Amino acid sequence: MAEEQTQQQPAGLSIEDLNSMKSIIDVASQRGAFKANEMAQVGQTYNKLEAFLNDIARQQEEQQKSQNAEGQTPAAEQVAQGE
Repeated sequence: MAEEQTQQQPAGLSIEDLNSMKSIIDVASQRGAFKANEMAQVGQTYNKLEAFLNDIARQQEEQQKSQNAEGQTPAAEQVAQGE
């Protein structure tokens, strides 16, 4: 039955999953979970993940601003027209 539930759920990663992965990498590195020769690759992966998440956050912020601007435009026009 658990196998059926797994098959019904689409595979994928959410932004929250990626943020969790970033936190896991951070905590693991602070606790010394990686060998010295692994740190460069871990750091590069962390930096890529951080840059990706920052881009997503920036896009979401811009989208929110444009949606707010679109929602406010008709009201501003009504005030300007005296309606």
